[in-house]
Amino acid sequence: MQKEFQFQVLPEEAADQEALYKLASQKAYIPFSDIRHVEVLKRSIDARQRIIKVNLTVRVYVNEDFVETPTWLPDYPDVSSAEEVVIIGAGPAGLFAALRCIELGRKPIILERGKDVRDRRRDLKAINIDHIVNEDSNYCFGEGGAGTYSDGKLYTRSKKRGDVQRILKLLVGFGATKEILVEAHPHIGTNKLPEIITDIRECILAHGGVVKFNTRVTDILLKGDAIEGVTTASGDIIKAKKVILATGHSARDIFELLDRKKIAIELKPFALGVRVEHPQSLIDTIQYKCDDRGTYLPPAPYSIVKQVGSGTNTRGVYSFCMCPGGVIAPCATSPGEVVTNGWSPSKRDQPSANSGIVVELRPEDFKAFAKKGPLAAMAFQQSIEQMAWKEGGQTQRVPGQRLLDFTNGKLSADVPETSYKPGVTSVELGSVLPDFIYKTLQEGFREFGKAMKGYLTNEAVVHAPESRTSSPVRIPRDQETLEHIAVKGLYPCGEGAGYAGGIVSAAIDGEKCAEKAVGYVAEVVGE
Repeated sequence: MQKEFQFQVLPEEAADQEALYKLASQKAYIPFSDIRHVEVLKRSIDARQRIIKVNLTVRVYVNEDFVETPTWLPDYPDVSSAEEVVIIGAGPAGLFAALRCIELGRKPIILERGKDVRDRRRDLKAINIDHIVNEDSNYCFGEGGAGTYSDGKLYTRSKKRGDVQRILKLLVGFGATKEILVEAHPHIGTNKLPEIITDIRECILAHGGVVKFNTRVTDILLKGDAIEGVTTASGDIIKAKKVILATGHSARDIFELLDRKKIAIELKPFALGVRVEHPQSLIDTIQYKCDDRGTYLPPAPYSIVKQVGSGTNTRGVYSFCMCPGGVIAPCATSPGEVVTNGWSPSKRDQPSANSGIVVELRPEDFKAFAKKGPLAAMAFQQSIEQMAWKEGGQTQRVPGQRLLDFTNGKLSADVPETSYKPGVTSVELGSVLPDFIYKTLQEGFREFGKAMKGYLTNEAVVHAPESRTSSPVRIPRDQETLEHIAVKGLYPCGEGAGYAGGIVSAAIDGEKCAEKAVGYVAEVVGE
């Protein structure tokens, strides 16, 4: 017999299997000797009270042996001779679109401008150490997309977008730990993702799919109002009646190509700000209200949202992609710009915590770039990244400021070394950020300091900018067919097209676009 229960336990009890047996026996009135196993189904931390508890949902096996559920992958067929679907981009949207194509009997051909995960590491070293930006291979471009080297968070609020558990189960099937099925805020870790991405690629190849690296698409071929294929930088023409466009939020050349060819795109507001780094021990003290989090609590995250200003000038300021025990990375995709992002290894064992702190933007904020039409938000974004490069010293050094100094508008006399490897240059960040963003962030940090005592400190360092929070463009598509509103056979997909925000939601959108591209109709079971 199996029974499910929910209860709160102390962190050390949650980590002790025998303690869970005893608690299950007490709370469920089951003799201890009758319990064969306690399986944890869901786990989350409740740090709202001084005594921190762990929320557990468990399944108790009563006089029944526990049999571990095997990892699951679909029964992928061989599609080497099947009808082809071209997929531009090997990020989560593109990879999961390819897997779904194979599952449904179509041959995916993935065209990825960057390198595979192994060779990509050389270019990450080059940007970190030598300040050299490879426009096709960097933290944003290459196998696995931005997600591969940008933390691997799997938490999404996009429950309505599709089956989140299916995506998580597929990731487990490709080598992720089963803990991602249990944790309230699952996370794989940047150090673990490359191997998982490699296994996905090998599965695609083993079943007849094609993956072409170092293959940048430079033109989209049309015949009337329908897609006919694509041209690559090497001059190759790849014919296709179905193309899934999954290039990610930083593929500016693709946005420019679409605009140049009069293929409809739209300006999409995004959020922009800075990335702030604190000692992880300080965040632990603030969040857990203790001097030392001890052995059983993970490095503390934080999530905070504030509305600042008044009347029509009110704007949201919020934390974005918070990385406990993590590192800040240089994520420029072209020379002459500086961009920051954050990631954490699987153990989240680095001494610092970082988070994007960003300001919501509106269409009217891009008026100075109105002549760019639907690319106005992108041009605004690019102008700030270029200013950061200039102010930082025209290298990949990031302009930075101590947090309290930033809030007070004061140039920092010195800036301590941070996890950002290319280095930090002391700059008064009002020279990098537009005035309305700068002042909104200053007010936002003051509000953060009121909500999180100890947060507003010169121990923390602000790095600018955090500018790639989401795509500055939306590629419009039909809600039903998911095709571009004016181009038959073209399926805008994932973050770059403006329909996802993170690994899981991008993967879900990739699967949906693949289903539409192959004409799959889900069976309706029951009424």
